[in-house]
Amino acid sequence: MSMETTAWTQLHSVMNAQQDRRPFARATLRRIGAFARPHRRRIWQFVLLSVLTALLAVATPVLAGNVVDAIVSGGDSGTVVRYALLIAAIALAEAGLGLLSRWLSANLGEGLILDLRTAVFDHVQRMPVAFFTRTRTGALVSRLNNDVIGAQRAFSNTLSGVVGNVVTLVLTLVVMLTLSWQITLLALVLLPVFVVPARRMGSRMAKLQREAAHHNAAMGTRMTERFSAPGATLIKLFGRPGDESDEFAARARRVRDIGVRTAMAQSTFITALTLVSALALALVYGLGGYFALEGTLEAGAVVSLALLLTRLYAPLTSLAGARVEVMSALVSFERVFEVLDLKPLIDEKADAVPVPEGPVAVEFENVRFGYPSADKVSLASLEEVASLDTRGGEEVLHGLSFRAEPGQTVALVGSSGAGKSTIAQLLPRLYDADEGTVRIGGVDVRDLTTASLRATLGMVTQDGHLFHESVRDNLLLARPGASEDDLWDVLRRARLEDLVRALPDGLDTVVGERGYRLSGGERQRMTIARLLLARQRVVILDEATAHLDNTSEAAVQEALGEALEGRTAVVIAHRLSTVRSADQILVVEAGRIVERGTHEELLAEDGRYAELYRTQFAKGAESGDAPEVVEAA
Repeated sequence: MSMETTAWTQLHSVMNAQQDRRPFARATLRRIGAFARPHRRRIWQFVLLSVLTALLAVATPVLAGNVVDAIVSGGDSGTVVRYALLIAAIALAEAGLGLLSRWLSANLGEGLILDLRTAVFDHVQRMPVAFFTRTRTGALVSRLNNDVIGAQRAFSNTLSGVVGNVVTLVLTLVVMLTLSWQITLLALVLLPVFVVPARRMGSRMAKLQREAAHHNAAMGTRMTERFSAPGATLIKLFGRPGDESDEFAARARRVRDIGVRTAMAQSTFITALTLVSALALALVYGLGGYFALEGTLEAGAVVSLALLLTRLYAPLTSLAGARVEVMSALVSFERVFEVLDLKPLIDEKADAVPVPEGPVAVEFENVRFGYPSADKVSLASLEEVASLDTRGGEEVLHGLSFRAEPGQTVALVGSSGAGKSTIAQLLPRLYDADEGTVRIGGVDVRDLTTASLRATLGMVTQDGHLFHESVRDNLLLARPGASEDDLWDVLRRARLEDLVRALPDGLDTVVGERGYRLSGGERQRMTIARLLLARQRVVILDEATAHLDNTSEAAVQEALGEALEGRTAVVIAHRLSTVRSADQILVVEAGRIVERGTHEELLAEDGRYAELYRTQFAKGAESGDAPEVVEAA
């Protein structure tokens, strides 16, 4: 490795390392060891190869010096040829070991990335909905990408670098001191001229890199928000394109300026260190040549010293920056472990049982619930705030009790914020009740297996979320083994068959981000088709017809009729006919059930439901339209 290459390597490592000098607990190191344990065989093989490579790296300069000595002394050609063949053999061995070492490094590093990524991904999937409502998606994705890769470098780069450099440094020093201790000591005197500027310049450039990364992240966030379908629509309606362009351009210009400064600083730094390299070689050749002419040093030793010089500076320089690399890797590990240490609020019991077979009832018994505070479900670094909001935990449901018998429909009505959607979220265990019991089929949902709960209970929300995938993939999410006939059957029942057949690629047509290639009513019917495909026995409709026009709502309502047939249903309703036909209507206000009964019974009571009917239902009923029942929860 040349001095210039060494300079670039050292500068790059210091620039990109995370400058963190915090002490790390032994527990962190033990957890790293636990992740590394499955790979320990390859780690030892990797270390051994690094040692062998270091030995061969020192052998070549010594043999080159012997060749020169043989030539100068007038030795026979056979000796020179043997040395040359030996050097060639070492070069081949180095190449082979280098490829093998790279293969081990790649397998070790990628294996660790696989373990860490899957561990974080699986853990995040178990987190409650509250975690996702608070966390910035980009920050979470960064943990799965940047930090995992940073942790991987500890094994694939830092580990081999430290071991190989220590061995190379010791051997090189021993050989150089043996050849000429005077020249070796003078060469070491020049080392601070090489290392210190690298550290200082690297630190300065790291600040520039962090500033550029900050601006790039801001531009990326801005583009992500503005280029999504809803974001682009909002900008077109209310935004000021000129101001948006000016702010984006200002950050882009700052990134450009930083790029120019960084490029010039790098070039200046490398030029200076190349000069140091030339001075060091001049010292070896000048002083070594003088000693050779004086007869106190062999000519071959001068050549060996010159070749060994880079083997001395390179590992010394790398080891000088090793602490920064190690600390950087430890920071990455800590950031990954920080996510893994977040305790999921919803866990499946070891002795969990499946939902009983056949029609099932839904029951709430004296249920009390308050949303968890941020410090229980999130991280400040993932929310990108200085500290987490500790508020929360206030009770929003106060001793709710009701029961939906198998096949019955229970409708929830009430003011916005009354707690209707909260009730709906407790059934599929998006949250768990703080007190009381939520039962499905007579079993506490906390005692049920997650798989059987998902297979039993389906939910349609008002946003009708779809992934940026094909119609087929969005439907198969509900039942991966469904046949094509099954897909067309549920599309027909959801009143979508004609629409999908008219799409360019039919079932394989990509619906766009969040399904924005479809209208609101079409998205809702797609989610209902998904529900029909799942064949779940309990259905939750959380304002499934909110914000739809009458035509779309009528089509969705027809599809809902298919979805509710023969199923136990909890409906947060917006349509009068749904409420009227419900077996039981619950009027929820401020987290309490204030009235319950059928449509006729509640009208006769002339209470809150009757008030809602008169103020919100009557106009729609008179016109024959499909009026809204209440606002969204």
